[in-house]
Amino acid sequence: MNPHFSFGPATGIGSLPGGDVREAAKTVTGSFEDFPHLPELPARGPGADMIGRTAGMLVELYARVEPSGWRLGDRPGRDTGRARSWLGEDLDALEEFTQGYQGQLKVQAVGPWTLAAALELRNGEAALSDPGACRDLAGSLAEGLRLHLAEVRRRVPGADLVLQLDEPSLTAVLRGHVRSASGYRAHRAVDRQIVEATLRDVAGAHGDGPVVVHSCAPDVPFALLRRAGAAAVSFDFALLTERDDDAIGEVVEAGTRLFAGVVPGADAPLSDPAGSVRGVRTLWRRLGLRPELLAEAVTLTPSCGLAGASPAYAREALAHCVRAARSLADNPE
Repeated sequence: MNPHFSFGPATGIGSLPGGDVREAAKTVTGSFEDFPHLPELPARGPGADMIGRTAGMLVELYARVEPSGWRLGDRPGRDTGRARSWLGEDLDALEEFTQGYQGQLKVQAVGPWTLAAALELRNGEAALSDPGACRDLAGSLAEGLRLHLAEVRRRVPGADLVLQLDEPSLTAVLRGHVRSASGYRAHRAVDRQIVEATLRDVAGAHGDGPVVVHSCAPDVPFALLRRAGAAAVSFDFALLTERDDDAIGEVVEAGTRLFAGVVPGADAPLSDPAGSVRGVRTLWRRLGLRPELLAEAVTLTPSCGLAGASPAYAREALAHCVRAARSLADNPE
């Protein structure tokens, strides 16, 4: 993986509201002419949610819906079939709206640690509770991602693929904050070196291609993600504190790109584009970084997925990211 990779100025996180696959693909490809992504529509139900969608990509591991969530089982069932069918529909729509497209295209999947925290073993505990299960899950995910990326390449041959791993539970995994099935205790923290090595292995499914790790939780482990080979880190800009300054300065200087989530993920009044990036400019000054680096180092996104937004707001939020990125490039000071 080459961390010094050039990314488009703005893109989306992944999820959008509603269930109209063609409309979602049309919105994303129309909004982000140089960096679209494969939309996710979780409102369709189990299997379209982020955990079920990624569980459907696993190789030789299968999951089904139980009242408590997704649980690993012996064979593919109706839920796995539904997840794969919806992903196929999403790819059909994307292929339709990317005829002749050449440029970057982002696809998303849940990363190994959030998946291990969410998927249950047969005993009802999270896979996170069993180091062997975590290894099996990461291996299965890596193989599934290789197949998925190959399928997207086949359908959109002009695309330079970017793989996004969604890891909202990563900080909880590192700190031992993932609750057990009973809720009375938490699973023990996973060693940072194991977390880093596993992320590196799963990211390797994309070969030399760029991998973005996304988390819209507080306290994103920027340095760990850089060491794991992430070409970019995607985060909710509003959750940053000055405690993050040193880590952010280091990853930027190392060539890791920031995907800064500056546009609210749920319906909210939007400021003018320049107002949306004021915080990014302030951070840059605080870090003592050159303003002309800004457009090279930052891609703008919504703060998190847009599944909970209204369709009209979701469209406006994506357009606003593009306008804000233009403002950042035109006036880096």
